[in-house]
Formats: sequence, structure tokens, C-alpha cells
Amino acid sequence: MIKKLLILIICIFGIGYAVWNNDSFQRSYIYPYPYKATIEKYADRYQIESNLVAGVAMTESKFDPKVESSHGAVGIMQLMPDTATWIAKKIGDDDFTVDKLQEPTTNIKYGTWYLSELTKEFHNNPILILAAYNAGRGNVHQWMQENNWDMNFSDIDKIPFPETKEYIKRVLENSYEYKRLYPRSTDNEDS
Repeated sequence: MIKKLLILIICIFGIGYAVWNNDSFQRSYIYPYPYKATIEKYADRYQIESNLVAGVAMTESKFDPKVESSHGAVGIMQLMPDTATWIAKKIGDDDFTVDKLQEPTTNIKYGTWYLSELTKEFHNNPILILAAYNAGRGNVHQWMQENNWDMNFSDIDKIPFPETKEYIKRVLENSYEYKRLYPRSTDNEDS
């Protein structure tokens, strides 16, 4: 009886493992991709990998356009209203209001533009880009200066904010999974 029960348990775990690791299952339940066309549109426009944008969106909000953080960040890409207002001025969006941050298209457009700007500023270094997106550009520049980091910085564990360290790891993992599950021939290989 114990042998049969053990075999049954092993079979159940084996089937569960196979289902869990099935790409179709992962696309449907673990890494869904709502707003894919919008993300790809703005990733192409601002010349950034769509999987990075998707990784940020998944980590920040799980693609929920109505989510608001305790710090006041809003929408899919979790943009602070002040940052979004600054972005609106930079891109010449005179019709912007803070209420528009809950609109998926506006939020994704602004978040993708901002990631693109950080990509240029931090010379394609994903760790510094994501640290700046999460903790602020000023903090990252301060850490770089205080610790003599250059644009080749690669040790996530040296990031002084624990929340930012974990954030970077989650975004990179999510980004990898989006790239694996939703490959695009138009994504930049270098980014």
C-alpha cells in the first residue's frame, strides 16, 4: 500500500512539474502578456527590448493599470506623477494629466520612453538602468560616485538598497522569461 501511494505521489509531482514547465501553461498563467502590441510598439519606437519593458511591467504591477503603490506610483509601469509630468514635457505631450497614468497606452508609452532614456544614460547596463528606474537616477549616480563604479558595474549584491537589489533580480528574471516565451526578431540583441 505504501509503495503504491509513493508511486502515485511521484506521478502527481511529475505531471505537475511537466505542466508547470510547459511553455503554453507559463504563457497563459505565469507570464501572461496583456498589452503586448502596445509594449512592442513603444519598445520599437524608443529602441529598447520589449522583453525588458514586459519584465518591468510584470514586476511593477502584474500589468494592472489601476494599481497604485503606497509611495504614489501609478499604473502598469508604476510611474510617479512628477516623473510622468517631466516625461510629458520631454516628449511634448501637452494633453497629459496625471489621471492619464491609469490609461495603459499612456503609462506604457511613458514608462518605455523612460527606460529608453535610462538605457542611454547608463550605457545599456541593465543593472544600473533598473536600479535607476526603481530607486531614482540621483541615487544611482551617488552610489556610482561613492563606490567608484563605472558603466561596467555588474554586482547586484553591492546595491545598497535591499528592495532595489530584489527588484533588479525579479525584473531580470521576468525579462528573461518574456524573451524566452515571446521571442521577437526585432529586439536588439545588444540591449
